Amino acid sequence: MFRGSSIVALDDKFRLAVPKKFRDKLFEQNSSLVVTAHPDKCLVLYNLLSWVAIEKKLMSLSSFDPKISTLQRLLVGYADEVDPDKTGRILLSASLREFAGIQQEIIILGQGSHFEIWDKSTWSKKINSTVKNLNLENFHELEGFSL
Repeated sequence: MFRGSSIVALDDKFRLAVPKKFRDKLFEQNSSLVVTAHPDKCLVLYNLLSWVAIEKKLMSLSSFDPKISTLQRLLVGYADEVDPDKTGRILLSASLREFAGIQQEIIILGQGSHFEIWDKSTWSKKINSTVKNLNLENFHELEGFSL
């Protein structure tokens, strides 16, 4: 289970140093990682073993449905298999950085089975707007839920 967040800066070669607190769990299966685009204009990071199941299910859907084919193009078309170096850094490709508007400073957010990677300023704007407009009164899914 991936949870928590970290703010990090890309190095001059556009490598992301995966924070130490996430490395052991993310790299525990000694497999590659997959970074791909997300419809919210961020990136998602999966362990390859977890990603394969998602990709298989997505590609089993009909590409004749325009919504499905768009999602397939986005998630599979942008998918980049990366291997961390000895210090836990992964390279973010130019196409992925451009898609997500990533500059230098990013935020990594644990989302249970994967991580989201956001440009820090984009994330700040999105989360501030979302929280400001959040209305939980009609969220039936949260009935009985409390913090």
